[in-house]
Amino acid sequence: MPRTLIRAAHIIAFQDGGHRHLKDGVVVLEDDRILHVGRDFDGAVDSTIEAGDRLVTPGFINTHAHLSESPLDKSFVEDRGPRQFYLSGLFEFLSARDGAITEAARRAAIAYSMPELLRTGTTTIMEIGWHGDVVAEHAARCGLRAYIGQGYRSGRWFTANGRTVDYEWSEDDGVGAMDAAIDFIERVDGRENGRIKGFLTPMQVDTCSEALLRRSAEAAKAMKVPLALHVSQSVPEFHEMTRRHGCTPIEWLRDIGFLSERCILGHCIIPGESSWANYQADDVGILADSGANVAHAVWVFARRGIAMESFARYQARGVNMTIATDTCPQSMIEAMRWTSVVSKIQDRQTQVATAADVFNAATLNGARALGRDDLGRIAPGAKADLLLWRTDSLFMTPLRDPIRNLVFSATAEDLDTSIIDGRVVMQNGAVPGYDPVALGRAVQEGAQAMWDGMQRRDWAGRDIERLSPSSFPAFAG
Repeated sequence: MPRTLIRAAHIIAFQDGGHRHLKDGVVVLEDDRILHVGRDFDGAVDSTIEAGDRLVTPGFINTHAHLSESPLDKSFVEDRGPRQFYLSGLFEFLSARDGAITEAARRAAIAYSMPELLRTGTTTIMEIGWHGDVVAEHAARCGLRAYIGQGYRSGRWFTANGRTVDYEWSEDDGVGAMDAAIDFIERVDGRENGRIKGFLTPMQVDTCSEALLRRSAEAAKAMKVPLALHVSQSVPEFHEMTRRHGCTPIEWLRDIGFLSERCILGHCIIPGESSWANYQADDVGILADSGANVAHAVWVFARRGIAMESFARYQARGVNMTIATDTCPQSMIEAMRWTSVVSKIQDRQTQVATAADVFNAATLNGARALGRDDLGRIAPGAKADLLLWRTDSLFMTPLRDPIRNLVFSATAEDLDTSIIDGRVVMQNGAVPGYDPVALGRAVQEGAQAMWDGMQRRDWAGRDIERLSPSSFPAFAG
């Protein structure tokens, strides 16, 4: 098997249970795994990468994304949030968007997402959607490590008047779609040297019946795959679940036996004890005691004025906190930065949600959520998923603590090379076979078709300018 030695000024290596800063060291890759990490290596190698003053880190594990739609959030959802839905855009904006997105637009968004993810540090993605075969095809093509879940649910939410949330339920309780999701996993799991994996993802706690969630938990355990669910992501959802069951959404999941170390729960940002819910509960304690993992996507909420209260408090209670992008930009660099800053603001402390904390969340904690001790670290036996960063750039200089520079100052342009499964998949910021300009044109066309079609999908028949007015009026004349 071929061996490659990488020599660099800074390496974030794994030792004694955590990350360590190794100066002037080497990482030796053998095929798709790391063979050696240390000051030097005496064995034979087939090639050497002289990375000079570069920083080598583990790749980032992005635990919650929607690749077929997130790029289409741009120029639409920002600066908007209906007060009657407590600022959430789920019930008006997503309904109008999802109904108007064309199949061509979704395919364009998936293709566009590949270089966006790779150029901003994601080496492992958890994709939630309904276009798994397209995602698998692109992940195989560009070299991304992808966990893919086909969504299913018992029904869907909608609003008929812009004031209340209603639900429409399917006759089969979502069982048919769940069976299709299981079939998908059995068909793709293990492809591309194990880079393509599957997981089960009932969509939202309020759109899934108890029977469907129980069946999902049992199937995930039997199949030994992760189990994802959106929960505690809006105040209307919280109120709906307390109305139905007389307890919080997270309490209900505990009571029906859904929670476990296998669960990766997207968002958990409105627990009972938050100021948004103001409902006496210990949801964060339940999450910690159950071993469930949280996929925290800070930006999708922060841009609407909603914040987790707070990342550092969940972490201190013992919840395994991971980091995700969910929406645009699909940048783990930005996700780490905003996670840290928003938590500091919430706690009015600077020495919480540190650069080390969010970097751990993006690497080791994500690996733990997936049940993988071979991801998120640079250690012998781990998968060779590595990022090589410039340290001589405008934003990374001067450098003493590389993790602080990375979290608080780096940009996508500072990421030079991505290696996944021992293979270089991006170099000099370029992903072979993906032309950003051409991809951008396709997404622009898809977005225009979506904007043009929203009037037919919106409950009030509003066009894009009434639903989401532009920042400035058009120039007259």
